[in-house]
Amino acid sequence: MRSLAVRRTLAGALAAGLLATAALPAGATEVKIFRTQSQRGFLAGTLENIAVDPLGRLRLGDKSERLTAVGEPFLLSAAVHPEGWVIGTGNAGRVLLVRESGQVEQLFAAPEPEVFAVWADGDGTVWAGTSPNGKVYRLPAGGGEPVAWFEPGETYVWDLAPAPGGGLLVATGTDGKLFHVTGQGEGELVYDSDDTHLRTLAALPAGDVLVGTAGEGFLQVLQPRAGTWSVRTLYDASEPEVVALAVAPDGTRYAAVAASEASRVELGAGGGQPSRPEGGADGEDDDEDGPGDGSVTITVTPESGPSEPSPAASGTRRPGYRGPRSQVLAVSPAGVVETLWSFEDETVFDLLWHRDRLWVATGLDGELYSWNGARMVLEKDVDERQIVALLAADHGPAFATTNAAALYLITGGTERDGTYTSAALDAEQISRFGTFRWRGDVPRQGAVRFSFRSGISAEPDRTWSEWSEWTEPVAGPVAGGEVGLGELPRGRYAQWRARLSAGDDASPLLHGVELSYRQENLRPKIEGLSVLEPGRILVPASFNPSDQAFEPTSPSPDGVFRTLEPAPTGDDRLKSLWKPGYRSLTWNAEDDNEDELIYRLAFRRAAADQAVNGAAPGAAGEEDGEDGWLEMVDELSDEHFVFDSTVLPDGLYRFRLEASDRLDNAPGEALSAEQVSEPVVVDHTPPRLVAVERVGQGRLRVTIEDALSPLTRARLSPDADEWSDLAPEDGLLDGRRETFVVAAPDGARLLLLQVEDAAYNGVAHDLLRAR
Repeated sequence: MRSLAVRRTLAGALAAGLLATAALPAGATEVKIFRTQSQRGFLAGTLENIAVDPLGRLRLGDKSERLTAVGEPFLLSAAVHPEGWVIGTGNAGRVLLVRESGQVEQLFAAPEPEVFAVWADGDGTVWAGTSPNGKVYRLPAGGGEPVAWFEPGETYVWDLAPAPGGGLLVATGTDGKLFHVTGQGEGELVYDSDDTHLRTLAALPAGDVLVGTAGEGFLQVLQPRAGTWSVRTLYDASEPEVVALAVAPDGTRYAAVAASEASRVELGAGGGQPSRPEGGADGEDDDEDGPGDGSVTITVTPESGPSEPSPAASGTRRPGYRGPRSQVLAVSPAGVVETLWSFEDETVFDLLWHRDRLWVATGLDGELYSWNGARMVLEKDVDERQIVALLAADHGPAFATTNAAALYLITGGTERDGTYTSAALDAEQISRFGTFRWRGDVPRQGAVRFSFRSGISAEPDRTWSEWSEWTEPVAGPVAGGEVGLGELPRGRYAQWRARLSAGDDASPLLHGVELSYRQENLRPKIEGLSVLEPGRILVPASFNPSDQAFEPTSPSPDGVFRTLEPAPTGDDRLKSLWKPGYRSLTWNAEDDNEDELIYRLAFRRAAADQAVNGAAPGAAGEEDGEDGWLEMVDELSDEHFVFDSTVLPDGLYRFRLEASDRLDNAPGEALSAEQVSEPVVVDHTPPRLVAVERVGQGRLRVTIEDALSPLTRARLSPDADEWSDLAPEDGLLDGRRETFVVAAPDGARLLLLQVEDAAYNGVAHDLLRAR
């Protein structure tokens, strides 16, 4: 284990240090900083007894205890009971009573496998809604015999709520019906929805009922008036499901809408058209004697146990949906709807208004939030993956989890100790980690300490370094400090963790942290070096020859090569133009450190050219050895270079490109890469006329030859008439020496033969004069 020294600094000195660090150059091999100082940033890590407060600061969380574990694979529903809390489970369809002492008692085991809805009257009577083959059971207070109280004829019972004026409301699917049950077997259909499921219910103070649907995602209010029920839609969500409701004393209504595959209702991509199940909710295949009428189009997907990862752990949204995974909405008493918060990755499972706050239960990572009037505050982060139900309790809400099933209580007060572990921070390359700086408030008798590790793999595993020893506790009062990480092994990834200890009945606060690093310098990469065809030049795309001009300049007073420098336009895009006698080099280069690259070009004759010109091996300028290279230009920042090639004698040449990252690295640490072009023909000499001889009446055989380039064009014009293309005797115009047979009309005074080579050197010969 390694120990790391910690140094305390004054707040002012720390702030100055942070400003100085933030002003470092942006080059990747300069010092960079991982900075975490927001709620979103801190929530990327793992919190143990730690919360994130409304200002995005880490603090010790509210004290909570795991009241009991529930020995069931799935916990599906929960409600307050006079003696504690009642919960419904799956896949065994049990109804359990969890007493305030933590004792668990089975009240009922239903024939149906899932209990998606429970409710308890003030006298202890429990109502349980089971699925599929939906039924409502009454469990008398004091342990009386359970009774099948009502059968709605629907596949699923999704929620139960007390009805205005007495009785029980039963929300069902798959036909989206609401029943008012007034006695055993006595139920009246009060609302037949156009949607597939009535997913959740909430009683409103005036006797109205708030309803959330699944399929189309409607938020509706039902109003019982003079023996009839009217319905009014408050909101049509883009998400397909309204999963939870809550009501504040001032009449504000809250709704959670979701588009998550962690839902218990599997809806197709058509925004409310259900998909046909592959099997029943209890894991058995459906057949003609199964639930419903044999055409059930809903699959119940309860949250999975540890042996089978749940959809919530996959981070997936419903097919065809592109928005946030969940949103929390607020509806004012006047009916105005606003979005309080969007969760990109978490699925909201339940809402509760309790002790002047809205509480929000989520899954992917088992996080409990509260709304402080301006933002969501992370209150608890538990090991179980989903918090599925929120329940009123004395000090704070009780909350039930699945994956695995348990019941927690917030007991009041603040945790005495907590640990925060950051996400793995990616430096993108092997890096050296420098200094860790932190800002915060540590109260008297409180303390903060830190530990660090690094590795190469994206997910921390046994190949990572061990956690360093905890730094010495930084006791309060203090406002920040820094830790040198010189002994932390180099790696691509790093993690830090903080341990907060309370003092003077107050929690330390961690406002923000910064971890500096510097990437190991990597050699630049040259993806390609090309020489464009003769005469093709590159200019800014906005260049207009009518109002701009090229100015030939030389990169140095003693330089040989003139370059084309167009009037500046500020446009980095390029287009190609034609300028005889000029050549263009172009390339692509990159640096994995994102360093700025600077280029150098050199040239020399190619060895093949010496053989063409009869030079002896070993002559100056051959390809082997460094002495033959001559500099063309240095300190070039563009990825192209246009130059006047007429200063080079005809021959074969190679060009060498060097890319260096020296601008962003200290002397001795810079790296460079080189690439040499293929042999390039520099040819300024037009083809020559070798011979003209008469081969018959009015016919001439003409021989044309070029020293370096193949011929590409030949055409004839008698007496300044229109040009006509000529083909050589072998039928293919592609050699450096070609022979043509042409007609010489009687009486012609001028017979022009124009030829051009691949370097665009052209010449015209009068064949009559040449004879």
